Amino acid sequence: MTELTCIVVDDEPLAIKMLEDYIERTPFLKLSYSFSDSVQALSSLKSNSANLVFLDIQMPDLDGINLSRMVPPETKIIFTTAFKEYAFDSYEVNALDFLLKPIRYHKFLNAVEKAKQWFNFINYKNEPISKSTSFYIRIDNQLKQVEITDIVYVSGLKDYVRIHLKNERRPLITHLTMKAVEEMLPKEQFMRVHRSYIVALNQIKSVDRNNCIYLGDEVIHVTEGYREEFIKYLDNKIPR
Repeated sequence: MTELTCIVVDDEPLAIKMLEDYIERTPFLKLSYSFSDSVQALSSLKSNSANLVFLDIQMPDLDGINLSRMVPPETKIIFTTAFKEYAFDSYEVNALDFLLKPIRYHKFLNAVEKAKQWFNFINYKNEPISKSTSFYIRIDNQLKQVEITDIVYVSGLKDYVRIHLKNERRPLITHLTMKAVEEMLPKEQFMRVHRSYIVALNQIKSVDRNNCIYLGDEVIHVTEGYREEFIKYLDNKIPR
């Protein structure tokens, strides 16, 4: 994909103008619409597809978090807000990144480069992710192909993720969110068990009574928000 279509949703005219200027400056972005009303934006998104939405969080009538839950799954979100306390919520929904106002262009560019990487190499339109055997990530300005079967687990580190591979001492580090990686990986093979961890299910060696997963020398605790789904998975694996 050489061009990403964008929609801006913000109730502040100056914020809209700034994002419109940034989009115009970025060669692989194309602005489709701008909205100061989140309800109107939702109506447009349901009938006119867009690749990327720059979405303010705190808005009247319909806030950005709830709006993001209603957009088509192929549309990706970059949240824009003046309130950093919303950062945690933004990664629990369909968000690629979180930009804190006032937004500097280099921060904006980092976020949209992440979006371009997503759309270029996931091939979500033509092939179900679960059938893919590999994907590409950007490391030090180079693209590296990662075989899905080589992944043991993924860990989060602020705006980066570390992909831990079989027979590799050092993880691959790339600028992506945990949410983005979670969507890249086939759900029948991987599970998120912690805000900062995704594990390859076939790499689990054992699980103790405290819901700690043992992956070789690595021990990962399944936290409360992910425990129910993980226990359900284990129950289905126990012979009857």
